[in-house]
Amino acid sequence: MDEWTKEHLSRRLGELQAEMSKTEAHIQSLKKRKADLARTTEVMKQQVREHFENMRCILKQDEQVVLDALEMDLRRTRTRLDQVLKNWHQHQDQVTKSIGSTQKALSKSPRADKDEKSLSENVSPKKPASSEKEIRLNEERFERLLKTLSSISKSLKTQMQRKTLLLDSAPIVIDRQTCHAQMAVTSEGRSLSFSGSACSAPQHPLQFDKVCCALGSSPITSGQRYWEVDVRCCSAWAVGVAYGSLERKGRDKGAKLGRNRKSWCVELRNKSVSAWHNDHRVVCQGVRLTPVGKVGVWVNYDKGQLTFYDVDTMVVLQRFSAAMTPVFERAHHQFTEPLYPAVRFLRPAENQIWPNHLEFCLLNSP
Repeated sequence: MDEWTKEHLSRRLGELQAEMSKTEAHIQSLKKRKADLARTTEVMKQQVREHFENMRCILKQDEQVVLDALEMDLRRTRTRLDQVLKNWHQHQDQVTKSIGSTQKALSKSPRADKDEKSLSENVSPKKPASSEKEIRLNEERFERLLKTLSSISKSLKTQMQRKTLLLDSAPIVIDRQTCHAQMAVTSEGRSLSFSGSACSAPQHPLQFDKVCCALGSSPITSGQRYWEVDVRCCSAWAVGVAYGSLERKGRDKGAKLGRNRKSWCVELRNKSVSAWHNDHRVVCQGVRLTPVGKVGVWVNYDKGQLTFYDVDTMVVLQRFSAAMTPVFERAHHQFTEPLYPAVRFLRPAENQIWPNHLEFCLLNSP
């Protein structure tokens, strides 16, 4: 073996040994990360247990307070009834004595009869006092308690359902360049108001020029995302998502949420909540008599899933997915472009005021 070959092999051996050292170090690093995963997860589990234990303690303490209050009400009522019973027992004793005296008088001399008669006449008839009917458990207060507990239970169930969605929440900022000229955006970029007059700023190519619509500034291209829109101050609205390629000019269906293949929405019009996609309409089921106050929107981009919620109850207003009924064309439900949050002011009925405010909620804020 010549000198050059030996030198080359030696250099190669050194490189391989260095590679081996780096590989071993990386393997050790991965093993450590694997071990750390278990430890970190256990710490997380313990923290979750503590939070749930705190909630259980609060519930247990409150349960005991309520039970103690019921027991106290029972004692107070019993004490009052005991006093009434005592008075009636005393009256009973007097009547018993009077009966005995009267019976003796019947079997004795007229003189003794006269004496016994005077004793029996000392006992006056006793009538139940009207206040006796008021001595009872506070059942009206108990009924109010049950209603309150039922309301708290429903609210807790709703929040437990909502908590998983909140893990996917992120702030939504409105893209001012997309806003119709009669839509004013607040400084923080989360709220929209409708103005009767158009702003004087020059039109932007991305701006909706005829439809009162606006899009969010950050696209959704993967994973899951959740946000909520406060619609309480709006009498006619549409909340949804749209591809960035949604038309911006004109009043045709191509520029309106839900009236084309490029957008999905739920909307309130004439006091009816309905879902729209590709110009197909479905009336939302399970909507309460009270108006929807906030709309929750959850997107699973990778699975082509989109769900709208009534946030106050977490009832599903509409679910779009690959497994949907044919009316919304299930084959189309694999998202093919980046999605943007979208809102629209709709024209209300003649006897209603023009809608004036929509807001993307700030979630998970301290």
